[in-house]
Amino acid sequence: MVAMVTQELGRRERKKAATRQALSDAALRLFAERGYDKVTIAEVAAEADTAVATVFAHFPAGKDALIFDDGSARRADLEAAVRERPEGTSILDAVHGYLARRGPFIEGMNAEQRTKADLIINTPALRAYARTLWIGCQDALVQAVADESGRDPRDPGVRSLARYVLELPDLIGADDDPRASLEAAFVHLRLGWPDL
Repeated sequence: MVAMVTQELGRRERKKAATRQALSDAALRLFAERGYDKVTIAEVAAEADTAVATVFAHFPAGKDALIFDDGSARRADLEAAVRERPEGTSILDAVHGYLARRGPFIEGMNAEQRTKADLIINTPALRAYARTLWIGCQDALVQAVADESGRDPRDPGVRSLARYVLELPDLIGADDDPRASLEAAFVHLRLGWPDL
């Protein structure tokens, strides 16, 4: 009985993930073809062969959320980058490495990644939503940095560092060379927080 319930939950979760991915793919395709502002939720639902209610069941935050995850994986991965960094790797190097593998900072993006990054950077609503997801990682990053450095999470230096790091995708993601800007930003961060 337990095995059947577990198997059913697994099937249900896979189906939910597949539906969510189909909606996300349809939204990205339509937004890239016609522009974010010219696509409705109903059109995304039709493109993914689902009901409008299904879109909101999977993306309760609405249209802005359609091409993003819910932010929980981002928080967990960022926290893990700090807490599980290799021996001898500074906190700042770990965070720098994490950001370099995300969004506009990815080196050698494939076509889908480039399309998504350009869409987010050039669409104010999506860019604002992305910033909200990044800022949503602040408490987790503050706690991880505090724990790993032996500082108090209320330390203004720790909170300032976390906020600044999390603003970088929005602040420099649209630069002509975002990776070079990321490198430059971390040069300055290392000067300001040499012990992290």
